[in-house]
Amino acid sequence: MGEGVGLTLGQIAAALGATLEGDPSRVVTGVAPLESAGPTHISFLTDPRFGQAARASRAGAFIAPAEVTGLPAPTLHCQFPRLALVDLLALFHPPAAVVPGVHPSAIVAVDAQVAPTASVGALTVVESGALIGPGVRLHPLVYVGAGAEIGEASVLYPHVVVREGVRVGRRVVVHPGAVIGADGFGYAFDGARHRKIPQVGGVRIEDDVEIGANTTIDRATLGETVVGQGTKIDNLVQVGHNVEIGEHSLLVAQVGISGSSRLGRRVTLAGQVGVADHVTIGDGVMVGAQSGVHADIAAGEKVLGTPIRPPPGPDRGSPGRPRHWRGR
Repeated sequence: MGEGVGLTLGQIAAALGATLEGDPSRVVTGVAPLESAGPTHISFLTDPRFGQAARASRAGAFIAPAEVTGLPAPTLHCQFPRLALVDLLALFHPPAAVVPGVHPSAIVAVDAQVAPTASVGALTVVESGALIGPGVRLHPLVYVGAGAEIGEASVLYPHVVVREGVRVGRRVVVHPGAVIGADGFGYAFDGARHRKIPQVGGVRIEDDVEIGANTTIDRATLGETVVGQGTKIDNLVQVGHNVEIGEHSLLVAQVGISGSSRLGRRVTLAGQVGVADHVTIGDGVMVGAQSGVHADIAAGEKVLGTPIRPPPGPDRGSPGRPRHWRGR
């Protein structure tokens, strides 16, 4: 449902489980930010700090926290406005339906298995023994290597490369230009030249992962590189061979993780964090932007800087003279 197709506030409140203050019959046709919303839009404030901007907005309705009152238009009060916004956007912008079938210009190996409900776009290549699950959408110009598996309802956008033997779970989204399963960076110097160590392992992407544009996830030397369920990876991230990333972690743009490192569950690496090889990062760790992680980090720590150290605070010392280090 796009702009111009309306929903009443009563319908929206029911869909979001929100409490409506105002006329349930009022119709809105789209979602817009506070600054640009007009009378036919519903807008949102996810934090009471934006109350002043909301009171100056021309929006025809608002989503707001329960404690925000006195807005100039009907208001849907939600306990978790940011989550409500997710559902609101889905109401007005539902995902495009998958049109099953294989485009005539696609090249699909005779022994590849493509589910009848999957969609294979123009000039896409699916190699021998690959498995494309139900409801999968392969956009034009995708490459799926021999023996690779793409799980149910996953979406691969143009120019995604999934190399041989890679396993992609269900409901995974891979944005344009990402490469999953390229060779890990491994060489041995014999005194005269660098000899390539064969990279014969694989990659396993678990369910509900999202992988940003031009991100690269290398295959393992032996075994598997693993990205855990629900993890979200931004654009331009490099994941080295044999790395294991725990469930529901966040990797922001330009993160680089060297080979054989281990990240726990719900780890957050902010933009341009670099992680050295064979490092273990515990559950729930948060690493600030542009930090260099050269050593293990215990679960629950918050660190930043190069080398990493605790953030400044009344019991942490200053950034220049930290009270303790996370080094070896």
